Amino acid sequence: MLWILLAFLSATLLGFYDVFKKLSLRNNAVIPVLVINTVVCNCLFFPFIISSAVEWITPDESFFIPELGSRAHFYVILKAFVVLSSWTCGYYAIKHLPLTIVGPINATRPIMTLVGALLVFGENLNLWQWAGVLLAILSFFLLSRSGKKEGVNFSHNRWIFLLVLAAILGAISGMYDKYLMSTIHLDKLFVQGWYNFYQMLLMGLVMAFLWLPQRKRTTPFRWRWSIVCISLFLTAADLAYFYALSLPGAMISIVSMVRRSSVLVSFLFGAFIFHEKNLRAKFFDLLFVLLGMICLYIGTC
Repeated sequence: MLWILLAFLSATLLGFYDVFKKLSLRNNAVIPVLVINTVVCNCLFFPFIISSAVEWITPDESFFIPELGSRAHFYVILKAFVVLSSWTCGYYAIKHLPLTIVGPINATRPIMTLVGALLVFGENLNLWQWAGVLLAILSFFLLSRSGKKEGVNFSHNRWIFLLVLAAILGAISGMYDKYLMSTIHLDKLFVQGWYNFYQMLLMGLVMAFLWLPQRKRTTPFRWRWSIVCISLFLTAADLAYFYALSLPGAMISIVSMVRRSSVLVSFLFGAFIFHEKNLRAKFFDLLFVLLGMICLYIGTC
């Protein structure tokens, strides 16, 4: 199944995306990093929007982005708002939490998407897929136990709260993507290109009215080349993701779950590059996430 393979490709790219976020945000201001991220993502797609509008790219070419009217733009603006809210919460969380905790918690995000998929789209899971979901749930509780050994109390830590909020908003975004792709059939490049543009506008407003007036009283901004890599890997991951969702038979609950296998990449970098602690217990917790991914793959093939 091509869509499941694209989901795994997206997962690998997302793992490196998390690594570059951690590298960029260490002792750095969050809002400017987000702004640069949205600007670079927009620069990757806006030339295709312009080229399509002036017919330098024709409808029969791969990167043609159609103009779909004001209603479609409203849908995309709503997506940009949800995604940007999730990013903001997630960026602050990943700045202050170990990557070996952030990754596994993010890996449980599709459980929320699954509930929505069952309720809204009527998707049905087989026994293998249910086994994968239950293993992912178990991994979350095991991870909360491991986090306490590092002084990260899941019930009283504001960064954990922001990470969970980011996960909830990310799950809502995943459900909304399925709606845009399969229910109202918006073009995947239209969605990705224009939501990057609207995100850039929204972040520009946040920076102008919230960060700039307070910048001298907060963490200063430091330029790093890893900031650009955030956008490059995210864009590639999203391309694979949107293409997977646009294929016949693609299930948002499974695509979202598989994408969370990106935790393997981020966990390895957290262990060997950032030298994070309590790795043995966290690796045991991570195994349940990976076993869940395997169960989902078997149940889908």
